[in-house]
Amino acid sequence: MQIKVNGEIKELAEGSTMLDLIRSLGVEERVMASALNMEIVKQDAWGTTQLKEGDTIELLDFVGGG
Repeated sequence: MQIKVNGEIKELAEGSTMLDLIRSLGVEERVMASALNMEIVKQDAWGTTQLKEGDTIELLDFVGGG
């Protein structure tokens, strides 16, 4: 299925969850916020949040600095 992640089209297997997507991207899970179709998805729901064809996901990575 095709979904849009941060403005880019990505191919993902049918039945994939938000957690599957994040792990496939190889990003650090603990410092990330996510939105699915403009709705915040809490990290504890990533494993049960099913993605569908045409979904739009925004992933925000937090970086500390000084």
